[in-house]
Amino acid sequence: MNIQEAPRGDLLMGADAIADYLGVTRRQVYRLVYDQIIPSFKLGGTVAARKSSLTKWMQELEQAENVH
Repeated sequence: MNIQEAPRGDLLMGADAIADYLGVTRRQVYRLVYDQIIPSFKLGGTVAARKSSLTKWMQELEQAENVH
């Protein structure tokens, strides 16, 4: 998905927004970002992520768990 295809309201700016979306703590977000576990990027020095990318990541985790 490129920037022109991104749905309106898809961007999460800051660890607090990402934490709220994932249902985890701000500290957990920073750990997930640092360990490169979640799809994220820096935007002007602020951690950011797309809801669509996080949703896809979670779906892939669920599918992997269902395979085992």
